[in-house]
Amino acid sequence: MSTLPTPSLEAQEHSQQLVDLIQQNIVQAGGWIDFFQFMQLALYAPRLGYYSAGSQKFGTGGDFVTAPEISPLFAQTVANQIAQVLRMTHGNVLELGAGTGKLAADLLLTLAELDVLPNHYFILEVSDHLREIQREWLNKKLPQDTLQRVMWLDALPAMFEGVVIGNEVLDAIPVHVVHATPQGLCERGVVFAQDSFAWKDKIMPFEHKQDLFDMVQALNLPVDYITEVCPAACGMIASLANMLQQGIILMIDYGFSAREYYHPQRNLGTMMCHYQHYAHIDPLINIGLQDITAHVDFTSIAHAGVSNGLELGGYCSQAQFLMNSGILDIMAQVSPHDMARYAPLAAAAQKLLSPSEMGDLFKVIALSKNIEEPLIGFSSGDKSHAL
Repeated sequence: MSTLPTPSLEAQEHSQQLVDLIQQNIVQAGGWIDFFQFMQLALYAPRLGYYSAGSQKFGTGGDFVTAPEISPLFAQTVANQIAQVLRMTHGNVLELGAGTGKLAADLLLTLAELDVLPNHYFILEVSDHLREIQREWLNKKLPQDTLQRVMWLDALPAMFEGVVIGNEVLDAIPVHVVHATPQGLCERGVVFAQDSFAWKDKIMPFEHKQDLFDMVQALNLPVDYITEVCPAACGMIASLANMLQQGIILMIDYGFSAREYYHPQRNLGTMMCHYQHYAHIDPLINIGLQDITAHVDFTSIAHAGVSNGLELGGYCSQAQFLMNSGILDIMAQVSPHDMARYAPLAAAAQKLLSPSEMGDLFKVIALSKNIEEPLIGFSSGDKSHAL
């Protein structure tokens, strides 16, 4: 990791406060915490965690770039799918983890043009810092009558109709790390030794983690295989399913079907960390200064939805979804001869659609309830059968 940029002194001081907090948690727990708890603290500890503190995370000045940051073209295309469902439900939009607010702003501006504004655009955001960034951006970009439809939530509503959308939300949910050893299934946790964090395995099962053990055992992992499992993501889908009366849950993220996720050659897992646009695989450094993510097992997401009363509305690559949803029609509204406007569109489309960029690695899944029409985003190239 010597190639990573060196954090500033201020950042190092901030990180040390979070290191101290996690170390206290390890001591209180008897010298070991599971990785789920470590990741939860590293990302979400109040005022100290990566998403709870004040540093810039998104865009060229942050640690990574999301699709809404690349171009409004992404939201303008996704809006066509949302509009189809809003016309059926006459409901609302609920965005989970709205980042800088750019996706929300661009969706609302496009939905206004399509004359299908939701009654409310709800944002469920756990970070007070990001809430303020979202408010500033939306105040700057939206006309007052549209802005009045935006509401921030602290918890899921009891009932909901319309579209729930999460872009790069599932990958930020804390995971458990498991290790299949010759001695049996282990959960990987974190200890603090010689002034740094280190991995340490514990043999499963633990009495209070029988569900986790059962989930891992069902994977039949080969010996010396390390991977992540995310019961919390399945729990979130179950909560959304219980809330949804009519509409869809639309999740966009990087990941695989279970068959690909737990492929024998992917024996070190999928965890990635992002720091100032450098990607690496060590979550035990730069605590609170870097993003920690794991790829999404979309098979488990689909099963969680279906087992809680939802239907699988579709599953495909981001490129296929955007093509189905009309990205080329949107681009065609700008003449290729108008290079000042068309060149940025073409560059953005390249990043969103290319297999070597976001087009294939990112997937889109829709889970629906009481929706009769086929969803336009999955009109061709649907790979639900692969889940």
